[in-house]
Amino acid sequence: MNQLFFQFDDPYFFVLLFLVPVVFLFSRRASGVIKIHFSSVKLFAGVPRSFREKFKFVVPLLRALVLTLFIAALARPQWGNKTTESLSEGIDILLAIDTSGSMKALDFHLERSEANRLDAVKRVVGDFVSKRSHDRIGMVIFGEEAYTQCPLTLDYDVLRTFLKWVRIGVVGDGTAVGNGLATAVKRLKNQPTKSKIIILLTDGRNNAGEIAPLTAAAIAKEFGIKVYTIGVGSKGPVPYPEQTPFGVRKVYAELDLDEDTLKEIAQITGGQYFRATDTGELEEIYGTIDQLEKTEVKVKEYSEYFELYPWFLAAGLLFLVMEVLLAQTLFVRIP
Repeated sequence: MNQLFFQFDDPYFFVLLFLVPVVFLFSRRASGVIKIHFSSVKLFAGVPRSFREKFKFVVPLLRALVLTLFIAALARPQWGNKTTESLSEGIDILLAIDTSGSMKALDFHLERSEANRLDAVKRVVGDFVSKRSHDRIGMVIFGEEAYTQCPLTLDYDVLRTFLKWVRIGVVGDGTAVGNGLATAVKRLKNQPTKSKIIILLTDGRNNAGEIAPLTAAAIAKEFGIKVYTIGVGSKGPVPYPEQTPFGVRKVYAELDLDEDTLKEIAQITGGQYFRATDTGELEEIYGTIDQLEKTEVKVKEYSEYFELYPWFLAAGLLFLVMEVLLAQTLFVRIP
């Protein structure tokens, strides 16, 4: 990235600027110390001020300007072009999100209002994506089946758009954790990136699909993919919307989260397991993963610049000559 810049290489010389108003005030006072004794000055009351009298401040002003320019020259003004080069391999991240029917449970909150689990997850995942840079991020969703919602991309706006389109039950009401993890592994396994991670989020137990979760975890390990697992949901009975002939009513249900399998997946692949029982904990978990998986960015900076102090010095000398000439001619002082 190229960027034009203007700077002072030795800006500490600007502390001398406090001398400028002192010199200006002193010079004005000194220039006005012309005294001629008269018995009375009433005779001159109607005499208009001369050109010299009106513009006698010019010489002190020039002197202050000269001093300012000399101080600026000492501060070494520079103008140039700065080139910044970022070297980063980045991390490939696959977000595997459960969209099964149990994600309808209303035990999370957004802006102090009751929200289902998926809506809370979408909000927190969106914030997580916004904090990343240099990383390719993709998304897999799973229910009874699993498919890629968004391939690996650096275009986070596109990813967030795909995230908004995610709906509960779009791939069935079951929970195929193994298929979801295997689909994410398939997307990552042949990527040349050194760091590859999957963030697997679910609120249930594997009850669908052809691939067992631990089998998918073993495949992930074989390809050097680390899996962070997140189990979401409050402990105990949780509010759940149920459709009836008379509309939707809220019932309380005990939903089954298989924490042991999630812990084992994380252990096999070198990741970590987290449990989120509310939106705040979910935010903290994604924040922790964000800190654990930081992309190392090396920045090289090249600068090409020109010294401008000769121009300030030349301008100061020019105004100094003007001051001397005016002080000795047009604004000459009579002792």
